[in-house]
Order: sequence, then structure tokens, then C-alpha cells
Amino acid sequence: MERKEVKEMYYCYVVLCADGTLYTGSSNNVAKRVATHNAGKGAKYTKTRRPVKLIYQQEFTDKSSALSFEAKFKQKTRAAKIAYLQAHQVDV
Repeated sequence: MERKEVKEMYYCYVVLCADGTLYTGSSNNVAKRVATHNAGKGAKYTKTRRPVKLIYQQEFTDKSSALSFEAKFKQKTRAAKIAYLQAHQVDV
């Protein structure tokens, strides 16, 4: 019997913090990562801005693509990030 290899997917995600700011990250398990953020252990930035709410995630076939998208997204201005999210049917 042939075994199919299950390829792990990676994601870039955006959470809305309690203070209204946006935080972008990447993970292979977004739900677990958001729970970690909300437990105060995810990232220094989100630790004091809880709770966070997942508002967007984008799937990638490999980790480097997710990290590349994350880096480019983080360089955008807040207005450009909001415009991108709205273009992807996310209410911010």
C-alpha cells in the first residue's frame, strides 16, 4: 500500500489586539498560536494587548513563503494593511 505524504501547511495570520492595533505572525497551527498569544506567552507585543482576535489568515505551502509574506506585510503602513484586509473581506 502506498503512503501519501501529508505536507504541512504554513500560515501568515493577523490578529486584532484589544488596543486596536494589528499584530502579524506566522505558524503551522494558527489556532494554537492565537491561544498562546491570549495566554500571554505568544509574543512580547501581544502580551500586554490581550485579548487578541484572529481576523485573517493566509495559507502557504512552505514556511519560507509564509515568512516572506509576513515580512512584507509588516513593512506596510497601518492604512495599507487595513486596505489589504478590507480587499480580502475583513472588517477592521
